Parts: sequence; structure tokens; C-alpha cells
Amino acid sequence: MEANSGLTTQEVAQILNISKNTVYELIKRGELPSYRVGRKVRIDAIDIEEYKNKSRTNTKPTRTSLEKTNNSNISLLNSRTSLPNSNYKSDFIICGQDILLDVLTRHLEQHPNGLQALRCYIGSYNGLVELYRGNVNIATAHLLDADTGVYNIPYVRRILPGVPCVIVHLVCRMQGFYVAKGNPKNITTWEDLARPDVLMINREKGCGVRVLIDEYLCKLEIPWQSINGYENEALSHLAAASAVARGDADVAVGNEKAALQVQYVQFIPRQKERYDLVIKKDDINKPPFKAILEILNSKEFQEELRGIGGYDMSDTGKIVTQR
Repeated sequence: MEANSGLTTQEVAQILNISKNTVYELIKRGELPSYRVGRKVRIDAIDIEEYKNKSRTNTKPTRTSLEKTNNSNISLLNSRTSLPNSNYKSDFIICGQDILLDVLTRHLEQHPNGLQALRCYIGSYNGLVELYRGNVNIATAHLLDADTGVYNIPYVRRILPGVPCVIVHLVCRMQGFYVAKGNPKNITTWEDLARPDVLMINREKGCGVRVLIDEYLCKLEIPWQSINGYENEALSHLAAASAVARGDADVAVGNEKAALQVQYVQFIPRQKERYDLVIKKDDINKPPFKAILEILNSKEFQEELRGIGGYDMSDTGKIVTQR
């Protein structure tokens, strides 16, 4: 390696003893400066040392600092110019939080017509907004429209007005309540969230779970002010389940997979949801996007997801709609 060529993400991962995905996350959050040499990301050694020195002075993160970290992805995207449609020397960004996207990006990097994709861990609503703005290449969504009972299609039409899009189905997942083992407070319905003896922890605005919660509350005419803990937010499924496991809340809403990963939490199923990819129609025939469609329909990708478990893959890879 030449002295002035910078370090690769893999070399940085080895120096910091972290995964390569974590290196990309640090770059996305603006904590680790980087630059590009062709299609490759490079980091200077001096910037690694500066990051390490800053980390030594970090105190235990507070709730406020965690929220700022979560919002930094959006700030970074808002500062970007639109991504070019004709070549992919710029970052190729996929929005979404599910672990299956880690599997997809790894397969995409290995595909003959693929590339190295970055992940942006923001919720469904904000992801569609960034797709509309041209700041990301692909968004994922699990947004319920309570008026129609349809997932994602109504939101894509509203948030990307006049933009022809293709919606590709990923998986179906089960959403429900996280409660303590044994469900000591017998929480089984949405109405139970408003009981005075129940403390909830919510999810952040813009994510699919928050939309699901708010849609049901609106449909059942339950005022959010009547729910203890409604304004307390967790930034992921795992964080919400962990709060219930620790006894910091009696109930949270999230997907079944996270409940299987957290001890002392029981899952009460409430809603089967569709989790889809959203791609601009102008992009669908370009090599990276065609590679993604091939991967979603491949035996290797689908078998890996089956091994992870918790997904209904009956329609994985099928085009839901395009306009």
C-alpha cells in the first residue's frame, strides 16, 4: 500500500477491532472522515488517531446523545447533493433497519454486477422522503394505511408524488407487544395500552412501528395523552424489547425477531406486516438494481434468510406494483 493512498475500511476495522459495517456506520455518522479513490472508500491514519483520542474522552451516552446519533444519519443525508443516476462512483445507499438488509448488501457486494452498498438506519417514512429527495438509492417500508389496510403503496404515492416507483416485496413479519415473561399485567389489546397501571415505551417518529401504533390509536379513538410513557422513545426493536426486559416499561411494540433475541420478554402477536423495497422506476433496469432483484429471487439468499428465521418468504422478490 502506498503511503498516501489511505487505509481501506477493512484495514481500519482491524485497527479498531470492529466490524467493517461499523466502520461504514462511523463514516455515515460523520465521526470518521473519509474520501473516495474511484469506487473505494479510504481513511487517513491521522483521522483514525483523532477518532480514538475523541473516544477516550467520551462519557456514558445519555438518552439525548443517543437521539442525536440516530438523527445524524438524516443530517448527513440532507447535506448531500442528489446521487447521480448514470454511474455509481458515488455512494449507493439502502435505507432500512432489518438485519436481512445486512445479508442483502453482502450478497450485492459479491454479485458480478453488484457494488458495495452503504446502509442508512432511518425509519420507513424518513427513508421514503430521502428517496424522493434523491439522497438514497433504495428505501424500505412497512407502513400501514389504516383506512385501506394496505401496506406501503398509499405512502409511496403520497411521499413520492409524480415519481414512478417499483415496489418489490421482501418478507412478511409479525408485529406485536413485548411484555414481561408470563405477561403479568395481561396486556393483549391496543386498548390495554391506555390502562393507568401500564407503562409503555414508544418508538421514534417516522419508523413503521410508530406509524402502526398511531394508526391503531387513531382508529380506536384512543388519545395519546392517555398512555403512560407515550413520549418515551426507543430507537430500535431491540432497545424497546430491552426496556421491557429491564422493567423500565411494561409494554412496547416491535417485531417478533427482536423478542426472540432478548431474555425475559414474551411476544404477543398483533399484526402481520409487509416489508418492501421501494425503487425509482428509472433505476430498475440499471445493473445494481437488476442484481438486487436476482439476489432476492436466488436460492442462496432465501436459504440464508430461512436459517435466520422469523420471516414469511412466500412472495420474496415479487414485484408488488409499479407505476
